[in-house]
Amino acid sequence: MNQAPSTPSTEGRRPALPLNASAQSRQTWKPLGLLNVYRLSLGALLVLTVTAFPTLAPLGERDPQLFFLVSIGYALFALVSTASIHHRFPGYRAQLYTQILIDIAAIILLMYASGGVRSGLGMLLIVTLASGGMLMSGQIAVLFAAIATLTTLGAETYPALRNMTGEPAYTHAGLLGVTYFITAVVAHLLAKRARDSEALAAQRGVDLANMQQLTEYVIQRMQTGIIVIDSARKIRLINESAWHALGTPTHPIGQTITDLAPALAAHYFAWQENPAREPRILRLSAASPEILPRFAALGQAGNSGTLMFLEDTSAMAQQAQQMKLASLGRLTASIAHEIRNPLGAISHAGQLLAESPHLHEGDVRLTEIIRDHSQRMNAIVENILQLSRRQRARPEDLELKSWLEDFIADFCTTERIDAKNIGLHIDPPHTQVRIDTSQLHQILWNLCHNGIRYSRAHSDAPRLELRGGAAPESPSPFLDIIDFGPGIATEHVEQLFEPFFTTETQGTGLGLYISRELCESNQARLHYLPVPNGGSCFRITFADPRRKQVT
Repeated sequence: MNQAPSTPSTEGRRPALPLNASAQSRQTWKPLGLLNVYRLSLGALLVLTVTAFPTLAPLGERDPQLFFLVSIGYALFALVSTASIHHRFPGYRAQLYTQILIDIAAIILLMYASGGVRSGLGMLLIVTLASGGMLMSGQIAVLFAAIATLTTLGAETYPALRNMTGEPAYTHAGLLGVTYFITAVVAHLLAKRARDSEALAAQRGVDLANMQQLTEYVIQRMQTGIIVIDSARKIRLINESAWHALGTPTHPIGQTITDLAPALAAHYFAWQENPAREPRILRLSAASPEILPRFAALGQAGNSGTLMFLEDTSAMAQQAQQMKLASLGRLTASIAHEIRNPLGAISHAGQLLAESPHLHEGDVRLTEIIRDHSQRMNAIVENILQLSRRQRARPEDLELKSWLEDFIADFCTTERIDAKNIGLHIDPPHTQVRIDTSQLHQILWNLCHNGIRYSRAHSDAPRLELRGGAAPESPSPFLDIIDFGPGIATEHVEQLFEPFFTTETQGTGLGLYISRELCESNQARLHYLPVPNGGSCFRITFADPRRKQVT
């Protein structure tokens, strides 16, 4: 996995990979065992021949007894070699050199006993020398070819020195020796080329395996969801981000995208009908982030499958939020100069008018209206200025439960309520979140203040429940702020987070809007969940811990 790609200057001289046990067995013991199979077959054939056809010419023509003894001994040696190769004792080189030498000696003796080179038995050494050329170094292979050539010449010279019948065939012996050398050299070169090719193939195999592992690792760790479906719309590949976006389905491979994500399948069908269609943002579930699906065909054929990209829009939303806040800051700066001074003058004039002792009762009510609406307008301006002046989020890791315990103590002291009226349950207890603590404090203060106010209006004692932790179906931790008030009307849910939307005459309609804006600047999400038994639940889904914050 960690092998660096080679540069052009080193590509041509990449070192060969060390052979593992399996490759070493293929290049050493296994070929040696095949050579012994040839030896065993040859020995058995010779024994069978001299036993069944003792007078078969030219076998044993010069010395039948020697031919018989050598055949028996050669067959026994092949059996012993079978056992030694199986147990791999002695070592590989010792066995190889010993067996080649015995082969040369046995076949030369058989050739001598059968009348010399003219018997044709010398050709049996070609297989042995070819095998030796494949299994030995070039110098050793040539050495054994020389030994075979010299012993062949010796087998022709010895009868002449002993005045035996027949003329020595030096020409045949010389040609046979040349054949030995050519066989050994060519076999060695071919084997070397084969080994180099195998080493290169092994290197390429390792490179491809590393590349495959790297590709799989990158795909699985990508923050963008990746799904590959075939022509039958069945999922063939899905990475972790896409798996969480689909709600962590069980065994998604092989299932159809229509069954797992009908909303995503609808976008896919629309793209098939019009590939130039602009992608639209969708949310697969209430707790999942908004995603932007994009599609790409795999290959030129229409039935080659499709690659789906599921982009989490939280990072883009955060960047857009920063740009929006910058524009809002410039706008509210001018609003502050244009509105605050006249508003202050109106408020001050109303206060002076209210101090007049000659006001009628109806005029006093008018001054109260001036005061109330001046304060409301000032609160709106203050909220907008607070939003525009807010600094960029500085997220940090914190343990949610311990931080909430301190927050509840501070909130209850300020609001003068009993801490027992706010329940806290975090599972697992040591859940970690990443967010700007000052902005989280402002978000929770707004939500808890609203929850306490509505709970107080609904029952004798304020009641609030904070529940959070990590759900198994999502990698992102969450926090629910649950009140036990009357709940929110269905027709108001869609407008709940719009600026300046409020159902109260004294409200500014900016609390929930600012809370959502603060969440988005931390790559978190704030959404409303209805409570079946009455009340309201606002869920904060914190940033995915796998995703790096955009700063």
